[in-house]
Amino acid sequence: MIELDLRGLRCPLPALRTRASLAGLQPGMSIRVLADDPLAAVDIAHLCQSDGHCLKAVIQDAGVTRFEIVSKGA
Repeated sequence: MIELDLRGLRCPLPALRTRASLAGLQPGMSIRVLADDPLAAVDIAHLCQSDGHCLKAVIQDAGVTRFEIVSKGA
C-alpha cells in the first residue's frame, strides 16, 4: 500500500495530490492518505465519488484524517 502524507497542506492541495497519485495506480491498488486540513474530508470523499475510486475508510484521530482508497485505475 502506498502512503501519501499530506499533513500541513491546505485546500485544494490534498485533493489535487491525491488525484494525481491515484491516476498513476493500477486498478485495485490501494493508497493511504494522511491529511490534517479539515476540508480534506469533504474534498477527498467527493474526489473518490466523482472519479469512481472506492473510499474504504475514513478515520479521524488527533486532528489527522486517514483515508483508505482503492483505485479504479485508468
